[in-house]
Amino acid sequence: MEPIIQTERLSHIYSAGTPFEHGALVDVDFTAYRGEYLGIIGHTGSGKSTLIQHLNGLLKPTSGRVLFEGKDIWESKERTRQTRFQVGLVFQYPEYQLFEETVYKDIAFGPGNMGLEPDEIDRRVRQAAQFVGLKEETLEKSPFELSGGQKRRVAIAGVIAMEPSVLILDEPTAGLDPVGVESILGNIHDYHVAKNATIIIVSHSMEEMARTVDRIVVVNDGKIPFSGAPREVFAHGDELERMGLGVPAMTRVFHRLRAMGVDIDPSVYTIQQARDAILAKLGKAVV
Repeated sequence: MEPIIQTERLSHIYSAGTPFEHGALVDVDFTAYRGEYLGIIGHTGSGKSTLIQHLNGLLKPTSGRVLFEGKDIWESKERTRQTRFQVGLVFQYPEYQLFEETVYKDIAFGPGNMGLEPDEIDRRVRQAAQFVGLKEETLEKSPFELSGGQKRRVAIAGVIAMEPSVLILDEPTAGLDPVGVESILGNIHDYHVAKNATIIIVSHSMEEMARTVDRIVVVNDGKIPFSGAPREVFAHGDELERMGLGVPAMTRVFHRLRAMGVDIDPSVYTIQQARDAILAKLGKAVV
């Protein structure tokens, strides 16, 4: 797979040279690949939010480099500016960042800053609205008239309208009901498929990670102790628990079965995998 965004020995120190100095990232090597659906997990204060803010140039490294398509994003002001358009970042609770008079203007804000022609801005606004499930008539409403879930869709559409190659979302489903969660995840998946975009999701929900991402990166104490496919990462159940992270419910059940002496693969993390593993075990027992 082709790397699209990377860090090399990335370190970040907050309040350097003061009594409040804190090393948030320490020599982090991170890679996301073109078209990948990647998850990042870590407890509060682990450094994961600092990491994603480096990926589109919101923070500048204390040391190390951030590369987008093989080039240092800080090599020039123009390079940094273009990276911010190509690496879109949606913060947690993005609905609190809406500010324009209408939904249309809010979504159009990013493309407008890119210097695009009005016709192209209009195309992007309407396409982004479709991706997140906003109806045509909603575009002329004030964003402050909308429900919390709709506001979040507007905020995500505002980033999608810039058509980034990499879309980073920090806890995109936080505070939503189950229907809202599935809807937002579906919207993100649609953009991923339509644009072959790299998606990076930060989440505390192990169940969401288990069923949506191709690979998981674990951040702990400013470092990346391990990463891999969900099955590989959730096999480190005890380590994840010590880091203050959980594992999917199915994984916990199978780890307990294993601890009770049942000869079964403990790296199961979805209901379908659990079903298959149990049927396979029963079939083996019958034989």
